Amino acid sequence: MRVADFDFHLPSELIAQEPLGRRDESRLMVVPKRGEIEHRSFRDIIDYLADRDCLVLNDTRVMKARLIGAREATGGKVEVLLLSRSDGAGETWEVLVRPGKKALPGTRLSFDGRLVGEVLARTPAGGRLMRFVADGDFDRVVEEIGHVPLPPYIRREISDPERYQTVYADSAKRGSAAAPTAGLHFTHDLLEAVAGMGVEIVYITLHVGLGTFRPVKAKTVEEHVMHAERFTVDARAAATLTRTRARGGRVFAVGTTTVRTLESLGIGHDGSVEPSSGWTSKFIYPGYRFQLVDALVTNFHLPKSTLLMLVCAFGGYERVMSAYETAVKERYRFFSFGDAMLLL
Repeated sequence: MRVADFDFHLPSELIAQEPLGRRDESRLMVVPKRGEIEHRSFRDIIDYLADRDCLVLNDTRVMKARLIGAREATGGKVEVLLLSRSDGAGETWEVLVRPGKKALPGTRLSFDGRLVGEVLARTPAGGRLMRFVADGDFDRVVEEIGHVPLPPYIRREISDPERYQTVYADSAKRGSAAAPTAGLHFTHDLLEAVAGMGVEIVYITLHVGLGTFRPVKAKTVEEHVMHAERFTVDARAAATLTRTRARGGRVFAVGTTTVRTLESLGIGHDGSVEPSSGWTSKFIYPGYRFQLVDALVTNFHLPKSTLLMLVCAFGGYERVMSAYETAVKERYRFFSFGDAMLLL
């Protein structure tokens, strides 16, 4: 397929620049396999769940991965975005650096007098490999001096950085450079209501990388090379997924990151879901056959993005692209702080 087939016209005023007052006040477009689209409030999602189902959430927490510092040699301002830990010695990270032209191997950068980084090498994707030395615990220092890395289409800072975290983000699982935004709509009260129905809630972890926002430069979908992200699905989560499938329940995946994680798992000959952890670079686009996911909760994504391709793979190309046309017509809010879609 051509990447251009996933383009659509989006008026700039529909790109949400800030979250709503309440997370679950966002709109929810319900797109069934058959029948008409429904326009609901996100809190109405409980009307589409049943007690035999499970709801799968990505509990990663966004790091304050945006660091503002200076080159030690000149004092010139530099911005570094932490992407993922590398296997190198010490605190070695793949990062993005701006301005990148002056971040040559050997360049030393200083951040707030508490963190020093040295550029080791360029990466094939255009980033840098950097080794850091912190005045104390690295993660603690980064949380104290860093900033939440909002997506490039959000043009101003938000007053409460916690609104770019899900309410169930686990502080022990800090590692994402971007939020799993479909989960931003859930409140504690809504999750309690879901659990009160008898729906089992499953937590998996995938640390979201900035590859999510990088444009697809290939002309055809098949030529694109997907970025890799680290994930974990423990034995408890796998057992719940197995139990849901065995009783004929549906697996509701919240977000494309959750879908990629679930579809990276192995399934035994007896139908059991196997726990796993590691890296996934699974690229899902139309023609893919899903093995675990039965329903998808997701936001409205960028034109020509791998996220939109995944949604089209799940919901059907024509059905999803038609739903996007409806979303524009009905003035839905798009992207991270926007409204949501439920594909059944």
